[in-house]
Amino acid sequence: MSGWVSACKLDEIEQEGVKRFDHAGKTYAVYRSASDEVFCTDGLCTHEAVHLADGLVMDYDIECPKHSGVFDIRTGAAKSPPACKNLGSYAAKLEGGVVMVQVG
Repeated sequence: MSGWVSACKLDEIEQEGVKRFDHAGKTYAVYRSASDEVFCTDGLCTHEAVHLADGLVMDYDIECPKHSGVFDIRTGAAKSPPACKNLGSYAAKLEGGVVMVQVG
């Protein structure tokens, strides 16, 4: 696994929000919970490769904007059809107001 990389500043993501992050040719989704926890998953829905950054975050769920499939932002687990394949999940942490993710 590669090292930690800076994804964005925490204040660039609304509480219960999501931001797209591109790194090394891959798209990720970075999330901020209502209590300022941060998470990171693959950025494209496993059903039809739609950008999850355009979706809706509710509690610990992200809803895909195209067909309303739901994933758990903490684990990437698919929770509601048509999403049936889990997203990849990546470690995320805060350092001095910056969201850092471990991608590889």
